[in-house]
Amino acid sequence: MSSTSNTTDIPAVAVPSHPTKPSTPAIEQEKEAPAKKSESAIKSFISGGVGGACAVLVGHPLDLVKVRMQTGGASSNSVFGMLSTTMRNEGIRGLYRGVSAPLTAVSPMFAVSFWSYDMGQRMVKAYGQNGMSEEEKSAPYTLSMGEICMAGAFSAIPTTAIMAPSERIKCLLQVQANEVEKGGKARYSGMLDCGKSLLKEGGLASLYKGTGATLLRDIPGTVAYFGTYELTKRELMKMQGIDPNNGQLSLSAVLFAGGFAGMACWGIGIPADVLKSRLQTAPEGKYSGLYDVYKALIKEEGYAGLFKGMRPALIRAFPANAACFLGVEVAKKALGFMD
Repeated sequence: MSSTSNTTDIPAVAVPSHPTKPSTPAIEQEKEAPAKKSESAIKSFISGGVGGACAVLVGHPLDLVKVRMQTGGASSNSVFGMLSTTMRNEGIRGLYRGVSAPLTAVSPMFAVSFWSYDMGQRMVKAYGQNGMSEEEKSAPYTLSMGEICMAGAFSAIPTTAIMAPSERIKCLLQVQANEVEKGGKARYSGMLDCGKSLLKEGGLASLYKGTGATLLRDIPGTVAYFGTYELTKRELMKMQGIDPNNGQLSLSAVLFAGGFAGMACWGIGIPADVLKSRLQTAPEGKYSGLYDVYKALIKEEGYAGLFKGMRPALIRAFPANAACFLGVEVAKKALGFMD
């Protein structure tokens, strides 16, 4: 997800531009160069899983800081101050407190996200080709930025089925660790114990508490995520004079595009994420719903409260998502035989 030497070349994803129906001469030229085959959906699924694991391992310590800031458990207003305090008091294990839940869920969640994005691209392509002749359909079809964003928005919906319960457990474990640090007693022994306790107390409704807030965060977030990644790649290709249809971006270019996409996603999603964290970690009955969380937050902390945790989220977003997209692109290259 960034740019540099062309020694480590990674295949680029199709760069968006408005689709047009090719003229008859163009079609005849394409008979000599057949349309590029679609990537395997299974390859997208596996590659997304690899990317998700990379994102968690790189970004979890800063995610821990973000959640503690959002839920009022911060021991310092400084991101790096909190990191050093946690490291000093809890060691490296403290920085990865609650990592089992996202690591267990994020790999399949990112697998579903990239698979859903692939499916979304296929759907908007099918819609865009509606009414075309078979000859026109056989010609290369490049998705527009609008179509890329629609595919990104679609990807958030199936992903939330895994994301919501995982984030509920993760946030509870992270907040619990902060309470234990202050002398409180641990309520959950780990991820599985937390999940079982939630199911016992309130069934699936308790486990999926905050699903609406997760969608509110992730639908616009994934539009920004995939849209920014594809747009950044297109601009980098223009700068480097690379053919967007069959050229390759360097390793550092992929890192940069992925990191920038992560920052765009969190820049848009942080207010909804604050509300989600408050709702998911609140005692049962404290809030009647998401709007109640919003009213209480604005009354107590003003609109600035909606942006709590912005610094660690953005600091985390670049390296975590650079690692994610790098993992995805490398895995796609390694699994090229599946196309």
